Amino acid sequence: MIHLLLVGFLLGGYLILINTLFRRSRCKGNAGMAGKTVIITGGNTGIGKATALHLARKGGRVILACRNRDKAAAAITQIQQETGNSEVLFMHLDLSSLKSVRSFTETFLKTETRLDLLINNAGLVADGRTEDGFGVEFGVNHLGHFLLTVLLLPRMKEAGGGRVVTLSSMAHRWGHVDFETLAVSRHLGTGSYSWQFFQAYCNSKLCNVLFTHELAKRLQGSSVTCYSVHPGIVRTELSRHVSLWQKVFIEPLARLLFLDPEAGAQTTLHCALQEGIEPLSGRYFSCCEVQEVSDRAKDDAVARKLWEVSESLCGLSS
Repeated sequence: MIHLLLVGFLLGGYLILINTLFRRSRCKGNAGMAGKTVIITGGNTGIGKATALHLARKGGRVILACRNRDKAAAAITQIQQETGNSEVLFMHLDLSSLKSVRSFTETFLKTETRLDLLINNAGLVADGRTEDGFGVEFGVNHLGHFLLTVLLLPRMKEAGGGRVVTLSSMAHRWGHVDFETLAVSRHLGTGSYSWQFFQAYCNSKLCNVLFTHELAKRLQGSSVTCYSVHPGIVRTELSRHVSLWQKVFIEPLARLLFLDPEAGAQTTLHCALQEGIEPLSGRYFSCCEVQEVSDRAKDDAVARKLWEVSESLCGLSS
């Protein structure tokens, strides 16, 4: 009897989890991509690769913006074989280097005549510093994408009707932005223990939501819109930098509950392809639906200050 109760309890818990925290959704957006150009950061693996595959299948010109040329080449070969679309390209981008971001945008603007969709997909959970001395999670997850977006916006406005989709996370709810620490130490959290760099990850994901919130205000009057996304809890390479014992603990749980990259790409695709969501520019989406964010994530003053500080750190402010 006790065994049956235990099995029932575990099964009930599993069903609750897969219908709440690990709920699946499906993108129903069907906007055409033929003749349109897309940039996907981190598009050679995980959610980014699944997103690239779908958009290539719809006829888009898809640029995988990532560091690893070999992984990108393998991804491109697979995508081209599965979709028959030869317009899938690699361009080198290292988000941990502002110099690389500038080089990428310079090359793109010289070689590509339009940009319709920018998907800020890449991210990591790790400790360390970027080439420019920023905390690696703040530098890669937020600052690199901030500079990339700002430099590409003029080209997006030229094409008209473009969208910026930035992957955040439900982890933003546990984040905070300490501008004093950022000014002094050039990071929003660091440390060798996993809980320390997970907190830094939460802080960087809050930056993603605040960035989108402020970007929408600055895009008013143009036809470009923007959205932040929680993709779900997905089995990707995001946690590749965590310790071995943590991977041993996480891997069985991931195989049982976590979404696969295709399922994790659905909300990104919704924000990229769903027609009629333009009035929701600046909002946060999860499970292909608009969701409310934490109070910290819709603080106008904090969002504006983060933008101004980010401009300064990137050398954009006058």
